[in-house]
Amino acid sequence: MRSFLLALGNPSLPFLRNALYAGVLSSILFGVVGAVVTVKRIAGLAGSISHAVLGGIGLALFLSVHGIVPGITPLAGALLFALLSALIIGFVSLKAKQRVDTAINAVWAIGMSLGVLFMAKTPGYTDPVSYLFGNILFISTDNLILLALLDGVVVFLAYWFYPQLQAAAFDEEFARVRGVPTEAFFLVILGITAVSVVLLQTFVGLVMVIAMLTLPAGTASHLARNLASLMVWGGVFSFLFSFGGLAVSWMYDLPTGAVVVVLAGGVYLLASGIAYGSSR
Repeated sequence: MRSFLLALGNPSLPFLRNALYAGVLSSILFGVVGAVVTVKRIAGLAGSISHAVLGGIGLALFLSVHGIVPGITPLAGALLFALLSALIIGFVSLKAKQRVDTAINAVWAIGMSLGVLFMAKTPGYTDPVSYLFGNILFISTDNLILLALLDGVVVFLAYWFYPQLQAAAFDEEFARVRGVPTEAFFLVILGITAVSVVLLQTFVGLVMVIAMLTLPAGTASHLARNLASLMVWGGVFSFLFSFGGLAVSWMYDLPTGAVVVVLAGGVYLLASGIAYGSSR
């Protein structure tokens, strides 16, 4: 641990400090968005969106390299596919509930497959593994700025609409009777989740975003008593997992994203085991 702390203060290793800043900023998103995703039990929907994003990344690379849309970035393509996926899944969920599973799996599979096909037809073939698993050590200052802006928007919305959000999350029918536009809230939640997934993929990759949206909140659920405390504790656990994973991966030369998720999964299982044992 001492070597990691010394490396953080080394002026020649700014990427490591950026990774730590990313961990802090990401923890806010994981805490707030993860709490809502967990309470509303839409982890499957979030997982589908996170994987479909690969299609947008592949499309953007294809269009840029071939000069069809010069200058388009993978981030722009990812955002487009993420929001489109959220709209499709949201519409099907609200209008044809019996087909939700089919829509989730279709968006998941088609998005990833399109990404692989577009990348295969892009000169200088891009390995999709780098986008699937990510690398926090490559995060840029621009990514940090975007994360900070999204943090501000998400925290503001969660604070301003907290009563409606809590009602819609725990008892949708009661919220609807009270005049809360639950369908609009659901679509907004999916949209924010989609944008968060795109930015967070730089941290732990598309495959692992879903784990960090659920594991910290799952661990925090053993301590939290309401939605607000679940958000706070989820953010705290997210930061601890991020910092611990970054330190371990640095000291033992391991992939950061994988270490973070394994650590989060281990703590979640331990906390669940303790909770189960104490309830017997």
